[in-house]
Amino acid sequence: MSWITLDSDGIPALPGCEVLVRRPHSYSPEVLDAARVLGLRIAEGRRLRRWTQAELCERASVSSTTLRNAERGEPTVAIGVMFELAALVGVELFGVPAGQLSALSARERDRLAVLPSRVYPRQEAPDDDF
Repeated sequence: MSWITLDSDGIPALPGCEVLVRRPHSYSPEVLDAARVLGLRIAEGRRLRRWTQAELCERASVSSTTLRNAERGEPTVAIGVMFELAALVGVELFGVPAGQLSALSARERDRLAVLPSRVYPRQEAPDDDF
């Protein structure tokens, strides 16, 4: 998250000014599409179970505003909330049934274990072709 300091006219101010404004975050089209798809699947799962929004809110311990934003696919909804809602209404995550997520997690940990634990910036070879 980045902050910029603005003066009373909305112009970037010198350090030490008291007004902080949060810069809006922009999301890639792929992220927006993925969030919308997950939100639509959550809404579909809720309706297939014939649950009202209030019922799902209670089960997930979220506000009605959060659920509406989740079902619209707003990317600002916390990923944990999205996953919890998806699990409650039976939406498969990562293309596997809920009972197989722990096995998928173990496989991913194993794959990551064989990679270097640190990644360093690439050092480009010197261009000595004069």
